[in-house]
Amino acid sequence: MKKIEAIIKPFKLDEVREALSDIGITGLTVTEVKGFGRQKGHTELYRGAEYVVDFLPKVKLELVVATTQVETAIDTIVKSARTGKIGDGKIFVTSVEQVVRIRTGETDEAAI
Repeated sequence: MKKIEAIIKPFKLDEVREALSDIGITGLTVTEVKGFGRQKGHTELYRGAEYVVDFLPKVKLELVVATTQVETAIDTIVKSARTGKIGDGKIFVTSVEQVVRIRTGETDEAAI
């Protein structure tokens, strides 16, 4: 099993969620986060004053999938989240040793 964490632009969330649902991935966790990479923020004008926005709003998706689904899930996220502009985001994949469904006690792949 693998855990996929994807940092994407907020307006792409629905599109990514629908695309993942289409390939059979039903569960994911969404967190609103802020950060920056190569973009390094931007400047905005508010009431005539210019100020720097260092951290840009992003959305972090977390999902655990079977090892056989990893490449399909990554491809799906990339295709549905890509705008072609800087700041599209990143995907991180890590190994998951154990999963337990609290309600039923199911473990590992049965608990996903």
